[in-house]
Amino acid sequence: MSTQAAPNDDRTADGGKPQRGIQSLDSTGQLLVALVAAGRPLSLRDLAQAAGMAPAKAFPHLVSLQKTGLLARDAAGNFLCGPLSLELGLIALQRLSPAREAEPEIIELAGATGLSVAMAVLGPLGPTVVRLEESARPQHVSLRVGTVLSLVNTAIGRTMAAYLPENVLAGLLARDDLRMAGVARAEVLGDDGKLAPDYASRLAQVRSEQVDNALSRPVPGIDTLAAPVFDHTGSLALVVAVMGSTGSFDSSTQGATADLVRQAAHRLSWRFGAMQAPG
Repeated sequence: MSTQAAPNDDRTADGGKPQRGIQSLDSTGQLLVALVAAGRPLSLRDLAQAAGMAPAKAFPHLVSLQKTGLLARDAAGNFLCGPLSLELGLIALQRLSPAREAEPEIIELAGATGLSVAMAVLGPLGPTVVRLEESARPQHVSLRVGTVLSLVNTAIGRTMAAYLPENVLAGLLARDDLRMAGVARAEVLGDDGKLAPDYASRLAQVRSEQVDNALSRPVPGIDTLAAPVFDHTGSLALVVAVMGSTGSFDSSTQGATADLVRQAAHRLSWRFGAMQAPG
């Protein structure tokens, strides 16, 4: 009597044996991955090509995906996400905890750069550090979990400020002097409610480069690079930042370390459902 394992054998790799799947479903998955990567509706030919298979092979899979509601077709006949895909996506997004989901990325970024890595969110008092992965190399970083940072004089704060609605930012700037490295409202916000030109220009630069730096601020001798992470609505979810001793790494916004921070932020944004960062 045969003892052949079922196609969906659920034994894990922990026992030294990788899980087995159904080959045809693997091919179906390749089509879904290709469509997600494209970020737009695709024709049969283009979708098959992106998935690395012949259109004749791809078509039956696509028909089945339509029947289940995972895919649909628009008026031009192009394939796009169906109602079941949208429902599954919404369920996944509702269960996301940004801080928890970002944890592996924070640890990996610390390992890749050899620097301390912080994660901050917009708390009731302003940009608040909620996670800090210390560098293996000794360095004096006075940030701690719970530290509330200036929206003006810190890279984390400016990165957050760059994506806040104007009325929200104006309200927060009124109390910036209470935060670490904060400034008086009058230094960055006029009586007419307009941002000081230099500050407004810096925020525009952050939006353009998707990264900001602070040199020896707020901690003397410590440089910071920060990048924004977005959620499925295109809103700012959190900010990730690396910190290290001045001169120990390239802290320019165009350097290799900045690229690593941006890439980590982009991966998290994708994980949180953001198709692209706001301009």
